[in-house]
Amino acid sequence: MIHPSAIVDPSATIAEGVEIGPYSIIGADVTIGAGTVIGPHVIVRGPTTIGKNNRIFQFASIGEECQDKKYNGEPTRLIIGDNNVIREACTFHRGTVQDNGITQVGSNNLFMVNVHIAHDVVVGDNCILANDTNVAGHVHIGDWAILGGATQVHQFCVIGAHSMCGAATVVLKDIPAYVMSLGYPAQPHGLNTEGLKRRGFSADSISRLRKAYKTLYRQGLTLAEAMPILQAEAAQDPAVQVLVDSLNASTRGIIR
Repeated sequence: MIHPSAIVDPSATIAEGVEIGPYSIIGADVTIGAGTVIGPHVIVRGPTTIGKNNRIFQFASIGEECQDKKYNGEPTRLIIGDNNVIREACTFHRGTVQDNGITQVGSNNLFMVNVHIAHDVVVGDNCILANDTNVAGHVHIGDWAILGGATQVHQFCVIGAHSMCGAATVVLKDIPAYVMSLGYPAQPHGLNTEGLKRRGFSADSISRLRKAYKTLYRQGLTLAEAMPILQAEAAQDPAVQVLVDSLNASTRGIIR
C-alpha cells in the first residue's frame, strides 16, 4: 500500500489500509488514520494528524510551516478529521503560538484545486471550498459553509454556518450564519434558502430565518437595535439561535 518510491519517516504512525503514492514524502510526527489515500507527489510534514478515510490528491502540501513572520520553529500542529477530499495543489499550514498552536479541519469537507488554509484556521464539517480559495490566518469557518471559486478571506474573519460566498468574493468582515454574500468587499445577498431546504430545515424555521434576515438587513436597524428582536426569535427556534450566536461571536463587524 506504500509505493517503493515514497519516503516515510520511521517516526510516522501509519494505520492499516493507508495508501501512499509514488514520490510522496511523509515526515516525522505524522499520524495517518485507516483508509486514507495519499496520492503521488504529496508532502505531509509534522506535527500533523490526519484522520480516517481522507483522500489527498497529487502535489498537495499538508502540515508545512506557516507563512507568518513571527513563526520561530515552534512545534505547532495541523489536525484533520475524517472523510475529507483534498484536491490537487492544496496547501494546509500548521498553527502558531500566537493563537492556540493548531490549525484544525473537521470532517466531510471538500477542498477543490489550489485551496490554501493558513495558520490557525478552524474549518468545521461538511464545508465546500472551491478552486483557488485562499483563507488567511486565524479565520473560523462554520459547518456547511460554501466558498465559491477564488474567494479571498481576510485574517481573523468568521464565516458563519450554512453561509455561502459567490465566486471571487473578498471577505473583509464577518459573514453571519445562513447569509449569502458576493462582491469586493462582500455584501449580503439574501438567505441561503436552497441550502437550508436541502439540509432538511423545516418550513417554519426557514420562515423565521427569513424574518430574522429582514430584521438584520432590511429595516434600517443597527446591529445593537436588531439584537433584542433576533434574540426574541431565537427563543422560539434553535435555528435562529445559531444566527444570534454568530453575531455575538463577531469581532470584526459583519458584512453590510
